[in-house]
Amino acid sequence: MQKENIGFFSVDKTVWKGITLSDSAVQQIIKLMQQQPKVKGLQLGIKQSGCAGFSYALDISSDPDDNDLLFERDGAKLYVPLKAMPFIDGTTVTFVREGLNQIFKFNNPKAHHACGCGESFSI
Repeated sequence: MQKENIGFFSVDKTVWKGITLSDSAVQQIIKLMQQQPKVKGLQLGIKQSGCAGFSYALDISSDPDDNDLLFERDGAKLYVPLKAMPFIDGTTVTFVREGLNQIFKFNNPKAHHACGCGESFSI
């Protein structure tokens, strides 16, 4: 029987690809920041939810955690908890208008499956 050398994964020491903000996401985040002076940006995380396993959690951030990673473009700030990075690293965030609906969308290269309604994903 051959033993495999299994390494350890460290969230703190991993080099991340990062999160990319599209032009439309930048504009919307800045708009939200300007509407409420206490808002420092948005926070993107994940939670266990939906039929596929995980869903994105996007919220206004007025007091980011010291452990959050900051992704900033042209003044738009997106904070991501370190523990969420293994699930969403490499994601591109866009903001789209579809008729009367407006929504942030996530193109996550780690997501292998999404549910039919598009609300949750699995890796």
